[in-house]
Amino acid sequence: MDELAQVGPRLRAARIAKGWTLERLARAASISASTLSRLESGKRQASLELLVPLTRQLGIAIEDLIVTTMADPRVRRQSWESDGMVVHPLSPETSPVSTYKVHYRPSPPVQELRSHDGYEWLYVLSGRMRLQLADREIVLYKGEAAEFDTHTPHALTALGPEDAEVISIFNEAGARFHTQAP
Repeated sequence: MDELAQVGPRLRAARIAKGWTLERLARAASISASTLSRLESGKRQASLELLVPLTRQLGIAIEDLIVTTMADPRVRRQSWESDGMVVHPLSPETSPVSTYKVHYRPSPPVQELRSHDGYEWLYVLSGRMRLQLADREIVLYKGEAAEFDTHTPHALTALGPEDAEVISIFNEAGARFHTQAP
């Protein structure tokens, strides 16, 4: 198992980081120094019976010793169009914070502002955005950011004359309300 290949070297690194000798850790974990040496060098198979007392003494978790294969970090999700905007997901579906690049076509101000659970942050990449926030209308230009509690009635539209793009970050409730894919 490749996951276990680094248990010994990681165990050695944890021991050295603590400034302990082989003998000191072996004595504290009630195993022989030769067993610990063989474990650290990969000449002895790691077992829970050996690792539990060693990790307990070192103040680390067994998971700290196991190499996990890193998943592909690229986000590969389909974009979609909805209500005059094109939504490009930039974070995995399982992320606790949802990030999107949203392309807006110019449109008139929204007549009926909406509020919902959640929180929103946005950054204007290009164009001009109209942020209607309660009784205020705020114009956001390229390079500007805004954040607000989505309990405040709000709407976001491109002011024009050109299209606009923003990076939007939502907590789970905000993402559910604003970016429902078809």
